[in-house]
Amino acid sequence: MNAMDFQELYNKWYRRSFTFAKAYVQDNMVAEDIASESFVKLWKMIQEKEIEYPQSLLLTLIRNKALDYLRREVVRQTVEKDMADAYQRELSIRISTLEACNPEDIFSNEIKEIIRRTLESLPEQTRRIFEMSRYDGLPVKEISLRQGITPKAIEYHITLSLKALRISLKDYLPLFLFLFGDLF
Repeated sequence: MNAMDFQELYNKWYRRSFTFAKAYVQDNMVAEDIASESFVKLWKMIQEKEIEYPQSLLLTLIRNKALDYLRREVVRQTVEKDMADAYQRELSIRISTLEACNPEDIFSNEIKEIIRRTLESLPEQTRRIFEMSRYDGLPVKEISLRQGITPKAIEYHITLSLKALRISLKDYLPLFLFLFGDLF
């Protein structure tokens, strides 16, 4: 088959090839790619040896490329579905965890005990400053005046307290951030 014959084959069969591919892949761009790539491959094969039924070979090439595309689509959609399912499970876990969070139970005995032990382990002045700040709600300047130390020193003691609590309550980090997050 010479170039002129191939041009005739292309002119006669390209539209049909595109339509055939599009019927299966349902995408104009993909169908164009499949038809064009099939013609390129057919042309290369024709140059290597004489092809008795080029239309039949062309149809086989288009069929195989469309099958490959559709199989890849199945895999892609399966992966997307799996990812969406995993995200949905994660959302469900978050929702159920949040629903299980009862504000009345926030200060459960366990957490209260951890906080009590942690504060007791602090130096007396640090513990007292933290309690004045958090439990009495006093501003840094007021605590500074009452304790006779600088506001920077007050902030230092509060930071020490929060660091100790953060370590002690690491398993309760979301709660800790809710309770004491305004200092970060």
